[in-house]
Amino acid sequence: MSTKLESLEASLSAALGPHLLDLSVALGEITLECQAASALTVARTLATHPDLRFEQLMDLSGLDYLDYGQQERTGPRFAAVSQLLSISQNWRVRLRVFADDDEFPLLPSFVEIWPAANWYEREAFDLFGIVFENHPDLRRILTDYGFIGHPFRKDFPISGNVEMRYDPEQKRVIYQPVTIEPREIVPRIIREDGYGGMR
Repeated sequence: MSTKLESLEASLSAALGPHLLDLSVALGEITLECQAASALTVARTLATHPDLRFEQLMDLSGLDYLDYGQQERTGPRFAAVSQLLSISQNWRVRLRVFADDDEFPLLPSFVEIWPAANWYEREAFDLFGIVFENHPDLRRILTDYGFIGHPFRKDFPISGNVEMRYDPEQKRVIYQPVTIEPREIVPRIIREDGYGGMR
C-alpha cells in the first residue's frame, strides 16, 4: 500500500473511528461503510474535517444486493454508494450506506453537504426506490411520472408491469397491461452451401 493511501486510511480512522462499520482497502481504493443513522455525521466530517476535505461528490448510485455474487448474502438489500473527491488533498474515497428497511429503503440526503447529490439521489430513487430523507425535490428523473415500480431492482420484471401507447380512437396516451409474451430466444444457426463464400 502506498504511503499516501496509508496516510488517508489513518486520517479516516482517526476522524470517523466510532461511526464506521467497515474501512476496507482494495485495488488502491478505500471504501467506508456506515449506518444510515450516522451517515450525515460521517458525510459532514468527510467534507469539513481539515485532514480530509472531500469537497466534491463525483457520483452517487443506488445498489440492489439481492442475489449478490455467487454466495448467499445476509444483511440489508439496498445501499447508496458515493464517490468523493478531495481536490485540495488529491485523494478519493467511496462511502457506502445501507438502508435499514428493505420494504421502505430510507437514507439521509447529502444535498445540503454536496449539492451535486441532487440529481444522483433522484436517479437512485427513480431506479431503485431508495427514498432520500430531506431531499428538496425527490421525484422521478428518468422514467415517466406514471411509471409503476423501480426498474433497476433485481426482482423487477424484464418486460415491466404496464405498457404505454397512443390510442388513436381516444386521441390520448393510455396505459395497459403488458402484451409481450415472455419467451426464451434460442439462436438458430443456418448453414447453406456457399454461405459466406465457403464451399
